[in-house]
Amino acid sequence: MTDSIVTRFAPSPTGFLHIGGARTALFNWLYARKHGGKMLLRIEDTDRERSTEAAIAAILDGLKWLELDWDGDVIYQFSRAARHREVAEQLLAEGKAYRCYATAEELAAMREKARAEGRTRLYDGMWRDRDPATAPSGIKPTIRLKAPQTGETVIEDQVQGRVVWQNENLDDLVLLRGDGNPTYMLAVVVDDHDMGVTHVIRGDDHLINAARQKQIYDAKGWTIPSMSHIPLIHGPDGAKLSKRHGALGVEAYRAMGYLPAALRNYLVRLGWSHGDQEIFSTQEMIEAFDLSGIGRSAARFDFAKLENLNGHYIRQSDDKTLVSMFEDVLDHVPEGAALKAKLNDTTRAQLLQAMPSLKERAKTLLELIAGSYFIFADRPLEIEAKAQALLTAENRALVGRLRGVLEAVSPWSAETTEAAMRNFAEQNNLKLGAVAQPLRAALTGRTTSPGIFEVLAVLGREECLARLGDQAA
Repeated sequence: MTDSIVTRFAPSPTGFLHIGGARTALFNWLYARKHGGKMLLRIEDTDRERSTEAAIAAILDGLKWLELDWDGDVIYQFSRAARHREVAEQLLAEGKAYRCYATAEELAAMREKARAEGRTRLYDGMWRDRDPATAPSGIKPTIRLKAPQTGETVIEDQVQGRVVWQNENLDDLVLLRGDGNPTYMLAVVVDDHDMGVTHVIRGDDHLINAARQKQIYDAKGWTIPSMSHIPLIHGPDGAKLSKRHGALGVEAYRAMGYLPAALRNYLVRLGWSHGDQEIFSTQEMIEAFDLSGIGRSAARFDFAKLENLNGHYIRQSDDKTLVSMFEDVLDHVPEGAALKAKLNDTTRAQLLQAMPSLKERAKTLLELIAGSYFIFADRPLEIEAKAQALLTAENRALVGRLRGVLEAVSPWSAETTEAAMRNFAEQNNLKLGAVAQPLRAALTGRTTSPGIFEVLAVLGREECLARLGDQAA
């Protein structure tokens, strides 16, 4: 394939980068990368009241975090308004559009009448063939497309198949508002044409827009891009995905400790399949992705599946990379700043040493953080209730004796400390658990942690003896 394939991701900056938008971006990115083409990014900011700088920043940040890079500069739709107006004026000059002087009251009455009669065509074309000379004064006209009134508008969709609309049911859509601002419908068509977009891959909530947009393409004599309308993502209960299901912004998934690679892998399998394969490297995704693999029914979002997949990616990641990710995510999680302040050469080295054990137990970076708490805990430790119950007077006396035994251990390692503890248990007719549990409570303040001998090795001789001293009777 040549580089002639051009896709685009075109979000409206009225909120964060939604998980459904992230999947749309991913599908566009994969299709472009597979065919050696380009994915362009266009911010559809024509709705000036609802578009915000914060939302634009969140979209760009979300795409960068997901590692979905776009080609060329970001295109801002509003900056192209003069070009959109030019096309509307051309259609007017060619007799393919007309000025409509209907008042807001007339339009409201028209809509009401049409709905009462069960018609989907809400505008009755009252100014379609009228002489503008008869226009009332003081009304700023809109410019409407002279849409065909008979026949059919057809889209050959790569996902939905052949989709047909009867033209008698479609309105003469507004191209330019009374204030001279272009409508979304016009702007999208002009931008896609001017940007050389060959493939439009977007949610199927845009399917009705495709019919209206095709009429503009036809009026201009432009070639319509290949269309693929992807079913939306639903919640586990089959209802449209909402916040209670997890319809959050991409930044929320970062803050919950998901890895970009895991989220990409999860999203690609929401509505697209490639045999029974569940786990894909980015390269495998690019090589395997095709439009024919996208299903027609809505995919269901499943947090448990995402979590398991994320756990797989954490286990497969190398330890140094995980330490970097651990550090990065602290900027996005509650109390992350306090933990970040404790990161130094010593704690980073301890974290790296503990990582092989920590990552086996964690499904998210948050669980990784929770598991590593013993490295960053301040003395004297806060002892959880369950651990407190273990530290009876008798066990505190035992902790003191264990401290005495460990003081003599040299060199200090998981192996040497384990040998000393096993030896102590044997000599005192104790099971190893009766020694390990009070030791864990005194060293970590909790009843669960990585292996206790690993904890001893990671914390080091000095810190361990100090912590045991704090808890000993």
